[in-house]
Amino acid sequence: MKAAVLREYGEPLEIEDVSDPRLAEHGLVVETEACGICRSDWHAWQGHGEWADDRVPKGQILGHEPAGRVVAVGDSVDRFREGDRVAVPFNLGRGDCDHCRNGRGNVCEDGLALGFEADAPGAFAERVHVPYADYNAVELPDGVSPVEMAGLGCRFATAYHGLAHRADLTPGDWVAVHGCGGVGLSAVHVADALGANVVAVDLDDEKLTKARELGADETVNAGRVADVPGRVRSATDGGANVSVDALGVAETCRNSVACLRKRGQHLQLGLTTDEERGEVSLPTDAMTMNEVTFLGSRGMPPTRYGELLRMLDRGTVSPAALVTNEVGLDDVPDRLAAMSDYGTVGIEVVTEF
Repeated sequence: MKAAVLREYGEPLEIEDVSDPRLAEHGLVVETEACGICRSDWHAWQGHGEWADDRVPKGQILGHEPAGRVVAVGDSVDRFREGDRVAVPFNLGRGDCDHCRNGRGNVCEDGLALGFEADAPGAFAERVHVPYADYNAVELPDGVSPVEMAGLGCRFATAYHGLAHRADLTPGDWVAVHGCGGVGLSAVHVADALGANVVAVDLDDEKLTKARELGADETVNAGRVADVPGRVRSATDGGANVSVDALGVAETCRNSVACLRKRGQHLQLGLTTDEERGEVSLPTDAMTMNEVTFLGSRGMPPTRYGELLRMLDRGTVSPAALVTNEVGLDDVPDRLAAMSDYGTVGIEVVTEF
């Protein structure tokens, strides 16, 4: 089968013929019909993450936002049959640790990260293997397209989990979103759907226009404002209740913390680059005095995808609205390269394999 393989960090992915996935008795093989291209793939391609013991090995098939059709079923799988349409969370749990049993499989003690580890080859490929499928795979409702579900992948699910499960967000709160790439725009859309008021911050007017379309009430072009946190505090009548760093650079992280009101919550969704190497200095004394909370969010527990699917069915959220481009597998190297200077808008999805 064809797949996009990481051979050298920073060099274009190689489109190669590789062996088909090997079916485990607890797994599924899924024919990939759509797979989102995420900034986390860009981080992997760049070789980031060694500072957190999270560097993707060379030889890895990338891609971690797939949806498709089941073509092979392991002997011990009960919930799925050939022909079923499924989506695959990137944070794969075994289903049997304390975290998994308590609905937190996204941080499974023995979990795998699809597309980021040698034991979990990714979905920039014609077919992908899903381990522990009864726990991890998510059945697609009738009427939900693979492109919609790929749009609901890592970025949208991470934003939803962060805002709905990690942050104490209530309707009417103000949410600031710093960085309007795929995960940032997802956070804008999710926050609006949850009844919040939203301020979107970015350097790109096109992305800010998209944020308005997805529910932002106010926008701030950070390149035209001397004091971004001050502008956000002004727009929110004293500061955001929840503020999201959706990019992962030191400036957006600190701006996010600084724009909060007392007892506000900072939500970290973006991963850092080799400039920060996983560490950002923060005003800890001010955070202590103002009782500011710093939260992290990683993916979403597979057991909670039903919440998002019900919202999708009711039309409360529309991941398809974030999809701006459908491309082929051969285009993946160029589309990853475009992320180096933030040359993409919304979510791009591979639909031709």
